[in-house]
Amino acid sequence: MNNIELIPAIDLIDGKCVRLKKGDYAQKTVYNEDPVAQAKEFERLGFRRLHVVDLDGAKSKHVVNDHVLRAITEATNLIVDFGGGIKTEADIEKAFKAGAAMVTVGSIAVTQPDLFLSWLDKYGADRVILGADVRNGKVSINGWKEDSEEDLLPFLKKYIAHGVKNVLCTEISKDGMLSGPAIDLYKRMMAEYPTLHLIASGGVSSTDDILQLEREGIPAVVFGKAYYEGRINIDKLKTSRLSDFSSSLAKRIIPCLDVKDGETVKGTNFINLRHAGDPVELGKAYSDAGADELVFLDITASFEGRKTFTKMVERVAREINIPFTVGGGINELADVERLLHAGADKVSINSAALRRPELINEITNHFGSQVCVCAIDARFDPDGWHCYVKGGRERTERGLFEWAKEVADRGAGEILFTSMDHDGTKNGFANEALARLSDELPIPIIASGGAGTMEHFRDAFVKGKADAALAASVFHFGEIAIQELKQYLRAEGINVRLN
Repeated sequence: MNNIELIPAIDLIDGKCVRLKKGDYAQKTVYNEDPVAQAKEFERLGFRRLHVVDLDGAKSKHVVNDHVLRAITEATNLIVDFGGGIKTEADIEKAFKAGAAMVTVGSIAVTQPDLFLSWLDKYGADRVILGADVRNGKVSINGWKEDSEEDLLPFLKKYIAHGVKNVLCTEISKDGMLSGPAIDLYKRMMAEYPTLHLIASGGVSSTDDILQLEREGIPAVVFGKAYYEGRINIDKLKTSRLSDFSSSLAKRIIPCLDVKDGETVKGTNFINLRHAGDPVELGKAYSDAGADELVFLDITASFEGRKTFTKMVERVAREINIPFTVGGGINELADVERLLHAGADKVSINSAALRRPELINEITNHFGSQVCVCAIDARFDPDGWHCYVKGGRERTERGLFEWAKEVADRGAGEILFTSMDHDGTKNGFANEALARLSDELPIPIIASGGAGTMEHFRDAFVKGKADAALAASVFHFGEIAIQELKQYLRAEGINVRLN
């Protein structure tokens, strides 16, 4: 049995945090006039993800509360998915620009399927959630004001065949009623599509409802009113199988491709490089094989190299449908803008951040926290863990843990921690340091350096408490297959997404 992903919700009307009954705008209760304060409270409690619904947008058929979304993403490190009123590509761009990591699209998938598929193709299945709001077995649209002729299961089948992975399903008759979730409906959906990342929504009335959904194998749950009315016992969730909230998120497997002169290379302890293939072809193969994300690092970012690397990023964006991060030679906002414009989802900064920490604030303020991954290369020296720059060639006087805390405080969305002592050795990750980072910081930690066996990945998640694990040579040279690794991790009780 896998841990269920826990997603608190904030529904917005007039910039306030509200809940409706059965989607009826006339039955509105305001629970907090400051949704940013509410989001901060969710983060303080240990939640890492948030579902935000623009009810004004759903009613008016265009995004309205993007300013509130931006305020939430700037004030917290929560992973936010955003829905309501997304009818055009401009609405999607507005949501992403305001800091959303994912968007939920419902009505358009019913009324304009070709348009929805074009968005799925452009932004990827990890950034577009299919919203399936159901009433009397039919999919509803336009803020639940209309019922379509689409039956739920055939509707899902059509889009799952086109690559949809994430579905948010709300049983409208249950929503806001505190009558218990539509468990039978969700069980039918999971029986039909067992690898679907189903997000159950509507009707949760208690902690026990969440635990029952978990027992039935439902991957994720959204809840709102039950929390606001004190019916969910956070301490009980923490002491149940949901031993900590970070474990409720699916763990990510991330191949890393170090790129030198347009070729993928890999070394040991940052030296002795050998070629591993074309980065675009490798990236596409990893995307097809079920990798959750990719990282591309330009390890020789000269001026000419930057131009070559940018063209490669454009090619990658055309070929893959999963999020990818790029790094190397990023020193200013113009570098970030260039790479995001080429198609990257996130950027990774390292030496530049240590030289000028304000760069983290500039990136997050301009593009959102979710764009900024701060890479930290560190070595355990006789006087403790120290950060290194210039590809690991130069020691700084910044200690790993105090620098990581500053990185988080400045708003970075994730930390990519590479132990230089472990890199390329295939002897396992630096789990003790990883666990300390995960315990002390509110943002996701990506483990890097040392993967050699599937057990090493398991230990990074269990002992190291990492949110994601990154590796290179074991994937590049066929030593570990991603799907086999995920099947192994799932059998070990670790929540991973399967294709």
